[in-house]
Amino acid sequence: MTDTARPQQIADRIVDAILARKLAPGARLGEQQLADLFGVSRTIVREALARLAARGMVEVNSRRGWFVVQPSPAGAREAFAARQVIETGLLRSLGGKPSRTVVKRLKQHIAQEQAAIVAADAGERSYLLGDFHVCLAECAGNTLLAEILKDLTARTTLIATLYQSTHDAAQSCQEHAEIVAALERGDELRAAELMKTHIDNVASHLSPLADADPLDSLRAALSPIGKGAAPAARALHTTAPRKPPARKALFTKLITPQSRSERSR
Repeated sequence: MTDTARPQQIADRIVDAILARKLAPGARLGEQQLADLFGVSRTIVREALARLAARGMVEVNSRRGWFVVQPSPAGAREAFAARQVIETGLLRSLGGKPSRTVVKRLKQHIAQEQAAIVAADAGERSYLLGDFHVCLAECAGNTLLAEILKDLTARTTLIATLYQSTHDAAQSCQEHAEIVAALERGDELRAAELMKTHIDNVASHLSPLADADPLDSLRAALSPIGKGAAPAARALHTTAPRKPPARKALFTKLITPQSRSERSR
């Protein structure tokens, strides 16, 4: 492996780990640890991490080092919206029935997804469910979109981890199968519609955590111990309980009133 290739390969390995949910949002990426793991210099590791930072996968803190990004609600909406535009546009542009070779490859991918789901292999399952979208772009012959989708899919995997996705893996796999079936029939418009619904479904199963009370940790630490607690400590609990903020349906904004009506037709 040449010094030129090494940073890219390290970056790709990190993105694959994100897709497999082996690296969580906010995970620290130590330069020395990565250098030891890959048997390279810290200079090469820094170049790999800099490439990932440019792709929006990691961020650097001048004092604390490198970390996997923690997408904000606004960033999550943008990532899912971008995937909708790119993936539905890609399917609409196919212009006819794909070759048997392409259909066979997509069906094999779905079979691998199903096997990982049955085996309860969480890492392989997560990776394959995300990689289906990259595979679709590769089958369409668009390597540039495949690279873009890999990054976007990795970001939405981080989002699903951070915002506690409840979208069922088996349901995702079934939706993938329905998309491929539409493509096999030569109905790229139906495939695009199914893709939009699929991405909507994933987005709508995300639950952004309610804003935490900044005093919660201090209140817990200074809570009274037993009946003999000092008056000052008991006073911490005499105030009216703070009403938890309503959970915001931040991600369902991707599903516009118009798109709902279109699906109901």
